[in-house]
Amino acid sequence: MNAIKVTKATLKAGVYIIGAGPGDPDLLTIKAQKILSQADVILFADSLVPKEILSCCKKNAELIRTANKTLEEIVPLMVEKVGQDKIVVRLHSGDPSLYSAIHEQIQFLIEANIPFEVIPGISAFQAAAAKLNIELTVPQLVQTIILTRISGRTQVPPTEELATLAAHQASLCLYLSARHVEEAQAKLLEHYSSDTSIAVCYRLGWNDENIWVVPLNKMAECTRENNLIRTTLYIISPALSATSARSRLYNPEHDHLFRPNKFKVRRQQGTENREQEIKKS
Repeated sequence: MNAIKVTKATLKAGVYIIGAGPGDPDLLTIKAQKILSQADVILFADSLVPKEILSCCKKNAELIRTANKTLEEIVPLMVEKVGQDKIVVRLHSGDPSLYSAIHEQIQFLIEANIPFEVIPGISAFQAAAAKLNIELTVPQLVQTIILTRISGRTQVPPTEELATLAAHQASLCLYLSARHVEEAQAKLLEHYSSDTSIAVCYRLGWNDENIWVVPLNKMAECTRENNLIRTTLYIISPALSATSARSRLYNPEHDHLFRPNKFKVRRQQGTENREQEIKKS
């Protein structure tokens, strides 16, 4: 694969696929900021990436909006600019590994023999958990996180239908589903109780961010009352109403490689001392 490695030295010409995070410029990674500050060309999804993210770019950087462009227009632009020995950034919202359509871009870049690197970003589900002050994997309650979407214009595989995934009753993070919220709510109610707490998270990290925590049976009502049709993430999780729970990791009764159990150590030492005394006698 035509990978390039970012070092402290000047960047090499190529394409850097960067995750811009959910919207808050302060949630950009340091690596992303470094690359953006040196980039000659930035192609960004202007409908999903706020202009504040571009504040660290150099003044003479060429900014290209891509919301109105197809892949067949975007990739040749990147190839052309790299051919001019320029540092090109393809800036996506959130993390590139989730719903960013980078798979096909990478395939085109490989075929065109264009060097590239992917730089991760913070995803909306992580920003949501932080805003809600929760852990999505609470001991003895839930230990699995599912990231998914409901079928719409883009279909999901039959084995990944929402009702099937909801059967796990895990912490379920539902992307790209506001336009189909009634259907989503109905499928979720097949397996989660109607009073399960859910978070409706709108434009996380943006200036007009808003979060509502409501029972699952009010999910569609909350969405429609607030006219949410895009950039909305739903968190459906027992963790939202968790009270007392404790991990084994820092429990004094739990020993591991870096923190042996004091009582076990003492017993072992006592046994060894007795065995040595027996040998001597």
